Amino acid sequence: MGKLYEESETGCCPRFDPGPWDEKEITFQDKLFIKDHVRSFFHIPLNFAKVMVKNMEMIKQADALVPTPVMLSDEKSLWGADIYIAVAKEVPGAKMKKISGTFLTKVFEGPYKNAGQWAKEMKEYVKTKAREIKKMYFFYTTCPKCAEFYGKNYTVILAKV
Repeated sequence: MGKLYEESETGCCPRFDPGPWDEKEITFQDKLFIKDHVRSFFHIPLNFAKVMVKNMEMIKQADALVPTPVMLSDEKSLWGADIYIAVAKEVPGAKMKKISGTFLTKVFEGPYKNAGQWAKEMKEYVKTKAREIKKMYFFYTTCPKCAEFYGKNYTVILAKV
């Protein structure tokens, strides 16, 4: 794996620093991602681990790991979500997607079951900035095992405005 992952305390997900992500405005200009799909049952992912392992293997083989891991989820229905994994370059055999836009971000901490409440809070936050949400992505910053190890389960919501 990439150096960042090997140097993390878990050997998996690096410790997440919420500072650069909390209540910020960020811009992506043709930011490159692998796009894949996860099946869900009422937003509970069914094959997330399998999809992530497959994609991370392709990313490692292509030497396309990014210095700061970013994985976005578009929770577009109760039955599935599109996921976007940031990469440093094109990955052979993967579906690629470039994302551009301005995003307002906010960090939340707690169990994933709070995601509905977080989405409502994000909508209110965007309103306070006199902006309108065009699309919302969830950035799950660590896997469940690493979140348990670190004692914090951070999720960042990115609202495209």
